[in-house]
Amino acid sequence: MLTVRVPLNIRKRGGRKLVVAPAGHVLHVPARMDVTLAKALGRAFRWRRLLNEGRYISLEDLAAKEGISPSYVSRVLRLTLLAPVVIEAILDGRQLNGLSFAALMEPFPVSWEAQVATFAGAPCHY
Repeated sequence: MLTVRVPLNIRKRGGRKLVVAPAGHVLHVPARMDVTLAKALGRAFRWRRLLNEGRYISLEDLAAKEGISPSYVSRVLRLTLLAPVVIEAILDGRQLNGLSFAALMEPFPVSWEAQVATFAGAPCHY
């Protein structure tokens, strides 16, 4: 009898479980869109459109209608400032460096170049 043990970690990401291999080992997993991030992006762009169209006068008005705090609305609206390459990666299921909704609720750089460097660790030319 032969027993093989492979140390793996299981983490939740976007409502799904993700298998994380030990350092130095790569698991080839097909790309999957992080539904939480995709929904947040959808909400952010929808809310921005509603504000731009004048359907809501302020963030407070929008937050009251949605039944959430103005602080949350403002943090989610910041997602509309993400670099197009970061948005594409999220929607294609290629989240950069373990990018998560919680990470994007923290302050992030406004500059697209800095965002790509922060989230992808690679230079970007815009």
